[in-house]
Amino acid sequence: MKVVLRIGGSVIASPPNPQLMNRYVEIIRRLLDEKHQVAVVVGGGKPAREFIQLAKKMGLEEREQDEVAISASRIMAQLVAMKLGGYEWKDIPKSLSDAVAALRERGVVVMGGLKPGMTTDAVAALVASEIDADLIIKATNQNGVYTKDPEKYADAEKVDEITFEDLSKLLERDKHVAGIHQIIDPEAVRVLKKKRIRMLVVNGFNPQNVVAALKGERIGTIIK
Repeated sequence: MKVVLRIGGSVIASPPNPQLMNRYVEIIRRLLDEKHQVAVVVGGGKPAREFIQLAKKMGLEEREQDEVAISASRIMAQLVAMKLGGYEWKDIPKSLSDAVAALRERGVVVMGGLKPGMTTDAVAALVASEIDADLIIKATNQNGVYTKDPEKYADAEKVDEITFEDLSKLLERDKHVAGIHQIIDPEAVRVLKKKRIRMLVVNGFNPQNVVAALKGERIGTIIK
């Protein structure tokens, strides 16, 4: 199975959690042993947003703010990649074609952001589209998709299954801004809806949820 594993920065980088990162490396190795092809897209989390604020206070434009956030996500990806494959894996793909080439060569690729105006959600969606992935698993800081932001609204309810069309109606923002932070980036939704690639949103603080998802267990929220 071709799987895109989107590891949220809200999970492993807010603050950076070396123990959890190592557990994800173990999960990735397990998926490779089970003959899955895995594209891992890592978010920058709180460090990325802090760099965005720094850039903003310096008077830098939104594109420049995005650029430093991308660098933060690539550092997180680099840590995961080197833990997985050693120093030789230090170079993180900076383009979609580089990512696809690495995946073909190794059966796995670890990457962060690609370019301004695009979150790592959108990167994961584009990679999934390019490799014709069977599934995207997004490991985030929530148990799935909710009717409202559960961090803001006590009456938010989790949904077990939702269409991309209905998901679009729940999102607070429908376009990219630097540092956007919601359950799924709107551009990613548009790409996945067009390609009809399934996404499963799970609680990323338990990496075993990734394994459970691939076994077909009913956890998180399936978007299709």
